Amino acid sequence: MIVVTAAGGPTGSAVVRALWARGLHVRGLVGGSQPRPELTALSAEVVAADLRQPSTVEPLLEGAAALYLIWPNFDPAETEGATALLAAARRAGVARVVYHSVLRPQARSMPHHAAKDRVEEALDAGGLRWRVLQPCAYADNLDGRLADAAATGVLRSPWGLDQAQSLVDLRDVADAAAVLLTEDGLDGGTFEAVGPEPLDAPRLARLLSEHVGRDVRAEDAVPEGPVPPPEEYAAHCARLMFDHYRAHGFTGSPRVLEALLGRPARPYHEHLAGLELPSAAGELP
Repeated sequence: MIVVTAAGGPTGSAVVRALWARGLHVRGLVGGSQPRPELTALSAEVVAADLRQPSTVEPLLEGAAALYLIWPNFDPAETEGATALLAAARRAGVARVVYHSVLRPQARSMPHHAAKDRVEEALDAGGLRWRVLQPCAYADNLDGRLADAAATGVLRSPWGLDQAQSLVDLRDVADAAAVLLTEDGLDGGTFEAVGPEPLDAPRLARLLSEHVGRDVRAEDAVPEGPVPPPEEYAAHCARLMFDHYRAHGFTGSPRVLEALLGRPARPYHEHLAGLELPSAAGELP
């Protein structure tokens, strides 16, 4: 049995699906008691759990062959909470822990990256058999704005027009997570999960144009106002993240991911091909 935390979120549910495809039993920990048909359809055991209460989570980890530890995004409690949960995993005798981190967690200009860096440090000293997955930004993160861009002909980019990102398909991240959860010979390894090509906003707009059959241009969505204060943690982190992307981009090499997968990483045009977006005629392609 493999435990996946934050299983109700996009990353967690994708990892559950990847494990289900391998015929593995999954216990998905979710943050509320509402039905999760998308998980039960994958034969997952769904359990409501508060990750900030490790004493209540610990019994749910007993007997687990592996734990995939995802902490909810932009949560100021990540360092303390994830470290406490790792200690609970050690007490519960979890045989293997995979921590879902981020590409370049040492980038201190982004506080939510730094939080993951501190968890990685705790993991290294925590007495567990561990692996770390470090994905870059997901291609899927743009999906919500693509329909509007296809309809209006404008793709607004909060990271500007000059710098690129190596967007990775979430399905590839989930497949890599499944490898780290199930295969031997990877303990103590930190593995980057990066898409196959650096993509700036104009290039993304051109790919979207080709997909929907109408001109789409990239527009710089310059942020307004000052950086939100640290007390508004999610907004504060998101703004600093896009400021970092605007200044430096967020790219890397796909070779580690492709070595884990044993195949090429999905390019962005392949990601686009799986989306239903308005075409030039106003209908789904």
